[in-house]
Amino acid sequence: MPYSIYVVELHKKVFTENRKFREANPQFNGILECLYVGMTSKTPKERFEQHKNGVLSNKGVDISSRIVKKYGLYLRGSLYNHIKPFDNKEDALKMERILALELRRKKYAVWFN
Repeated sequence: MPYSIYVVELHKKVFTENRKFREANPQFNGILECLYVGMTSKTPKERFEQHKNGVLSNKGVDISSRIVKKYGLYLRGSLYNHIKPFDNKEDALKMERILALELRRKKYAVWFN
C-alpha cells in the first residue's frame, strides 16, 4: 500500500488561538502561511475530507486532526506534489518530518505528528 505526503494550508487564526501551535513555531514571522504536514494511505484529497468531516477508526477513535478540522482551508499541492509515494509507512513518516522541518526553516508555521 503506497503512503503519500500532503500539506494543508491552515487559517492564520491557528497561530493566535492555539498555544501549542504557536510554541512549536517560534520562527514564524506572520508573513508566510500556517501549514499542516501529514502522511496517508488514502489520496491527499480523501484524507483532507476525513480531517474536515471527522472520521472514526475501527476502534471508535477520531483520527482526524483537530487542527485541520478547525483551521484547514485547502490542500497545497505545490508543496508536496514533487514527493513520490512511499512503499512503507516508516519511510513516509520520516519524509513527513523532513518536509515539515524544511518548511519551518523557510519560515512557514507548521504542525505535524
